[in-house]
Amino acid sequence: MTKTNETLLNDYLCPPGFGVFTVNTAKERKDKLTKVLYNTTEDQDIRTAWTNELSKLADVNGCAILGVASDCGGGIQRGANWGPLFLRNTLIEEHLEVYKQCFDLGDIRVIPHLLHDKYLNDDTIKSAQNALYGGKQLSVSPLSIAKASVDEVFKNNKNLKIFSIGGDHSVSFPLVKAWINNRRSLGKKVGLIHFDAHTDLLRERLGIDYCFGSWLTHVLDDLETPKHCYQFGIRSTGKSKEHWESEFGLNQYWAKDVKEIGAKELALKTIEELKKEGIEEIYISFDIDALDESVASATGTPEPEGLMPHECATMIKEFTNAFKLTGADMVEIAPLVGLSEEGSRTTLEVGAAMSALMMEAMISADN
Repeated sequence: MTKTNETLLNDYLCPPGFGVFTVNTAKERKDKLTKVLYNTTEDQDIRTAWTNELSKLADVNGCAILGVASDCGGGIQRGANWGPLFLRNTLIEEHLEVYKQCFDLGDIRVIPHLLHDKYLNDDTIKSAQNALYGGKQLSVSPLSIAKASVDEVFKNNKNLKIFSIGGDHSVSFPLVKAWINNRRSLGKKVGLIHFDAHTDLLRERLGIDYCFGSWLTHVLDDLETPKHCYQFGIRSTGKSKEHWESEFGLNQYWAKDVKEIGAKELALKTIEELKKEGIEEIYISFDIDALDESVASATGTPEPEGLMPHECATMIKEFTNAFKLTGADMVEIAPLVGLSEEGSRTTLEVGAAMSALMMEAMISADN
């Protein structure tokens, strides 16, 4: 990595688990993570070790982890900003071997009151640039920083596969756009798999076009065709499946469809259709509320009658056996909003299990 690019990524990113700006809050949880990663809990030592690791980016193969600790694009309950830290610690507890095979890029820097630079006036942008970068003219809002930093990562290493941890689902907007543009620049035909209870196909929500309920609308045009996008687990929407499919041209399967058809059978049907389209690689965006609220209550919008972990695991395994998984995210885990400590723990454990499946597939994608 060139010195210029190394400096730029050091501006945009911070060490793993540090995406939520605090002084003492959750220090013990950050310490648990940094002891495993860097064998230290001292901030300066952590930053030095992380910076040294980041300088090796150009030579990394396989899967890299990126935290996007932003929940400003959510709209029901907040708290998904803690997802990156808590999920990393659960991965360490439950799937350490998988986690340690990945390169942790760290977290993007987050000013929690901001969402996207397009919504800011010049004075606010300048003030935020002074706070974050000492006046350097760089992006300042989480969605803008996420796009800029992932683009920068791909400039240094086009073949890196990024597993991102959100954050509310708005963070998938810049991540998926950057991934599609990168893979298509390499001549790859790509498809998008989306697990969710909600369609995320609003054109805007209360006048805001980039948010948790609209992110997918704004990446469909980046695909070769919207029919290369498949949704699974939908069940909370005011309009019919036929409306969404005809309006946007994608493929949508509600949770009841997955159960009626069968997870494996539906995955195989999807694979056959994507292969006929010449798809070579896929991105999986996994909103934890695709799962039933009995196993995923620690999220902003838990929903009943959802998918079960074994159904999602079956589909993920089939998809990643058939296609290279070169990008993925896990979003909307809000560990502190669960109705009980047990519910939060279960959500994290299930989220970590789904994440580990995707990370394993990304690690082995070129083997």
